[in-house]
Amino acid sequence: MKAEEARFLLNYLLPAVESEYKTTRRVLAAVPADRQEYRPHPVSRSAFELAWHIASGDVVFLDGITRGQFTAGEPAMPSYINTVPDILEWYDQNLPGLIGQLKALTDEQLARPIPFFGTINEPAVAYLSFMLSHTRHHRGQLTAYLRPMGGKVPDIYGGSADEPFQPPA
Repeated sequence: MKAEEARFLLNYLLPAVESEYKTTRRVLAAVPADRQEYRPHPVSRSAFELAWHIASGDVVFLDGITRGQFTAGEPAMPSYINTVPDILEWYDQNLPGLIGQLKALTDEQLARPIPFFGTINEPAVAYLSFMLSHTRHHRGQLTAYLRPMGGKVPDIYGGSADEPFQPPA
């Protein structure tokens, strides 16, 4: 990938990264506090585990892209995190700074290939697409948990039964 192509791809994907961050925050915030251990099946992750996987996954992707290397999978959860609101606070402490670092990368850094745990070797900026897919996939899982947990499903890409679509004035 040429450096100018990498910049184009960043400029194309960055608004989605910023928008999905806001949407993910809304879904995480919708998890009922008293039901965070809910899981639809014994082999499923709990809502709490899934919330951590989503938030930490975004951080792992952006950290790897900005540092130019992926060195670890899902990070260990800090001991002070015991609730989904704790995860949301951690997410807010980490993601905006990484988005800022992403914006500061040079075109050459964005185009530089980065090995991903021995499976693929893509230009750094290409991992934003992987990140977005990963987030949307797992956020969809968590969203499907909300109503059975007694929560409300937020408006994500249009209205929901709990937050109907409101066209702009």
